[in-house]
Amino acid sequence: MNNEQSLRLELEGIVKAFPGVLANDDISFSIKKGEIHALLGENGAGKSTLVKMIYGIMKPDEGTISWNGKPMNIANPKAARALGIGMVFQHFSLFEAMTVLENIALGMDEKMSKKALEEKVVNIMQKYGLSLDPKRIVSTLGVGERQRIEIVRALLLNPKLLIMDEPTSVLTPQEVAQLFNVLRQLSSDGCSILYISHKLDEIKELCDSATILRGGKVVATCDPKKETAKTMAAMMIGTSLQAINKVKSKEFSDIGFSVNNLSLRGAGDFGVSLKDISFDVYRGEILGIAGVAGNGQNELQLVLSGEILLKDKAKITMNNIEIGKMSAKERRKHGLCAVPEERHGHAAVPEFSLNDNAILTARNRQNMVRAGMINAKSAKQFTTKIIDEFNVMTTGHGASASSLSGGNLQKFIMGREILQVPDVLVVSQPTWGVDAGAASAIHQALIDLAKGGAAIVIISQDLDELLELCDSLAIINEGTLSQKQKVGVMSIEEIGLLMGGVHGENSSVSSSQKEVMAQ
Repeated sequence: MNNEQSLRLELEGIVKAFPGVLANDDISFSIKKGEIHALLGENGAGKSTLVKMIYGIMKPDEGTISWNGKPMNIANPKAARALGIGMVFQHFSLFEAMTVLENIALGMDEKMSKKALEEKVVNIMQKYGLSLDPKRIVSTLGVGERQRIEIVRALLLNPKLLIMDEPTSVLTPQEVAQLFNVLRQLSSDGCSILYISHKLDEIKELCDSATILRGGKVVATCDPKKETAKTMAAMMIGTSLQAINKVKSKEFSDIGFSVNNLSLRGAGDFGVSLKDISFDVYRGEILGIAGVAGNGQNELQLVLSGEILLKDKAKITMNNIEIGKMSAKERRKHGLCAVPEERHGHAAVPEFSLNDNAILTARNRQNMVRAGMINAKSAKQFTTKIIDEFNVMTTGHGASASSLSGGNLQKFIMGREILQVPDVLVVSQPTWGVDAGAASAIHQALIDLAKGGAAIVIISQDLDELLELCDSLAIINEGTLSQKQKVGVMSIEEIGLLMGGVHGENSSVSSSQKEVMAQ
């Protein structure tokens, strides 16, 4: 076997167990030099545990990790980086008040002067076509540009293996295309890439091979280019992926939720101001709000849910009731439920049991409180219903939220709000980090809720999800919301331009592009 086809990384019989859970069960697979290799699996299948061992965050209980044909004990991430293993995490670790260069310097193991580091950064960016100003403050950057910081930081190590965890979850279509160009160039230079994503169409387009995990075991390997998204999803979940039963060409009559000329000053130095936002959502309608993260989505979600109160109660109405000055608790009593973007600490308290987390938001709508006391039986029944109907992988209603994988906690949170059968549901990132099977189930639950007459607002950076799920679409950029249009009216390119707005290199758009943005 020649050098081009020799193995970069080989895992043999990897086992990793936690109390009550066998996360990785005799896992074996290999990655060739220059290969783009996908790692697929449902939430809780063992992907995160496995890559943490490759990157030195954890150690296997059994098995061998071989690097360039030699067994290795990867003691910690610094040791992994010394070997040439880089990782770009799903959630960025950046300081917003610092410059691009300062953030890169913080992540470097090697000490060098500011001038020398800047020269290396510029060279890397020129080589891979990464447009980024080293002197820019991170708070002024879009998410695609922030991801480039993490990629540049990894590339400065001259990696032989780059691990990418859900790298396109918050990117515009144009930014995804640019990222794929970078990854293909890295691959042609001999760098191996381990690519983790729930977007199976991307896997098919980009990857040379795929290893599929289910229940902590390797259940299949395949060539993604010879598969379809449905066949790969079936391998992941062990059964056929259920098609979403969505009613086409709906007609709406009654408005269930309205926002009227809403403006809000951004909080602190990095908050985004909302500017004259207006939209109506009919009963039975699902409105999608697309945008690159950091353009006012969090502020909008907080003000719609009642975590930020307005001075004018008429700015938001629900079922003809003016709720702009009502608290989140009061809005829930009137039929508005909400799911924020951040799971840990916002949507759920990690240290609390699932039972207690259900009580936090559902106690009134599910009649869990009687004579000022929590009805434990009612709370347990509702929590068990969430676990069963949304297939939450857990040891039971008494398990702590922190014991669940990110995807399973997301399923629990979505189930908790949907099963309260609200009149209005405002949800941010409904399937963030959720596998294809679970995402399909959540999508169907949202569609069924809308069929029952609920008005639903979905805020998401996953454009594919919004186009599949929603009846209408609007784009938020720098706190300004475009007019909503029926899904299918705008092209993907137009939507991408509206999402990109004036961030970074998108600030120099053609006159025709500006006309699209102005529409």
